[in-house]
Amino acid sequence: MANVNTDTEQWLSLSDAAKRLNVHPTTLRRWADNGDIPIMLTPGGHRRFALADIDQFAQGRHGLRRTSGIEQAWADRALVVTRQEIMAHQNAHWLTALDETTRERNRMLGRQLMALTLQYISNGDDERLIDEARRIGGEYGRTCRQINMPLTDALQASMFFRDTMIESALQLPENVNIRPEANVRLLRRINTLLNAVHLAVAEVYDAPDFVPGT
Repeated sequence: MANVNTDTEQWLSLSDAAKRLNVHPTTLRRWADNGDIPIMLTPGGHRRFALADIDQFAQGRHGLRRTSGIEQAWADRALVVTRQEIMAHQNAHWLTALDETTRERNRMLGRQLMALTLQYISNGDDERLIDEARRIGGEYGRTCRQINMPLTDALQASMFFRDTMIESALQLPENVNIRPEANVRLLRRINTLLNAVHLAVAEVYDAPDFVPGT
């Protein structure tokens, strides 16, 4: 469920959000119930969707539709590896230290980053996508520092995501007929994008106005 400032965020009803995504409201309701897209519930129990989240989700779906071959094979493998690794590390300190609200926010950022990575490896070098990776990294860093998470733990969590993405690419030749140079290019692009995320996290903690707990 979304946890944002309702005074500044623009919200859409279920029907308006479904129209923006060009899907049936029942489909969007299912995605929301599955946790694929964040929602806010009104006091009357009605779903509301942040416009920014809807547009981000639409961009991710657009990237998925445009991918094929090595990119799609990587995405499929990365989803499997990520789920397996999260289950294996569910007792890790950097995960158990999070409350449910922070976990949900980080899950949403993870979904955004996954979609963004797929866009980047499919579309080639695009500075706008790098800027978006920096934004996601900065938002993640601010979320972590607000709960007084040490920088080492924040980076450990973000590197966990990076390691699963890299491991998925390394495993591709075992499952897909892929040329070595194509896999090297894939690894470089993943590395470039996620480097931007890690640096953004560190910059948040290194900001001169950083005060723990703010």
